[in-house]
Amino acid sequence: MKTIKSNINLKGAGLMFAAPVELEIKPSDKKGIRFHIQDGIVEADVKNVVSTEHCVILADVKNGAARKIALVEHFMAACAICKIDAIDVYFNSQGFEMPIFDGSAKVWVDEFNKTGYEGENEPCKVLEKPYNFIKDNSSITLIPSEKATSITYAVNFNHPDLKQRWVTMSQDANLSEITEARTFGYLKDLERFQAAGYSKGVTIENTVGLTDDGYTTELRSEYEPAKHKILDIIGDFYLTGYNPLLLNSVILVKEAGHGLHTKCALELKEILDNQ
Repeated sequence: MKTIKSNINLKGAGLMFAAPVELEIKPSDKKGIRFHIQDGIVEADVKNVVSTEHCVILADVKNGAARKIALVEHFMAACAICKIDAIDVYFNSQGFEMPIFDGSAKVWVDEFNKTGYEGENEPCKVLEKPYNFIKDNSSITLIPSEKATSITYAVNFNHPDLKQRWVTMSQDANLSEITEARTFGYLKDLERFQAAGYSKGVTIENTVGLTDDGYTTELRSEYEPAKHKILDIIGDFYLTGYNPLLLNSVILVKEAGHGLHTKCALELKEILDNQ
């Protein structure tokens, strides 16, 4: 079990609703990742996913889902990258979502590294058999491996750089590029989303806008939006309770998203619980 050494206090704003958020993140001697909201707890569990329409939203499903927390995927990815599996997040505000910061997992990882860690990494949970999840043109495949987990993700966006594009994460080579990959979206859709009450916290600093032939900001690395999809699936898969970076698997993903990630994670959790 691994946690942080000391409390972390952070302020920010949400991506979807731009509400101010104040958090206190505390070390724990109890395994699990928990969000404390309005005198209640929402556990980081794929069974608590109630929406994936614009981001991943969790709720206290066992208690009527009154308490909700949105945009958990980047925080969960940071916990996976840092191998944290025991932590408590307390909201000192009425915020409904995790702060977006720079649109990636980098701020979370930097803060975790700054405070340091207590405990040891959990041993790898090796998948015993190949697993395949297919829906329409999308698919997620996990193949057991003797080496550390790698993730290859195929995207097919209406953009010259991101059409039929494959990107790969190797923990030995480019994990830092995945960590710092920012969220993204089509610039032409922004006004429509904001009119519907979403994406109010989008800025040029936290979101890569896709234009017809380029981007609204300089990329941090080549094919950054596709790398952000890898960051998303790391966070979504960690909702199984098993760190995907410790599964020792080759993970192949084709044209998926939060909805497919979490549906796959629900099945994967049952498989890993019972093997």
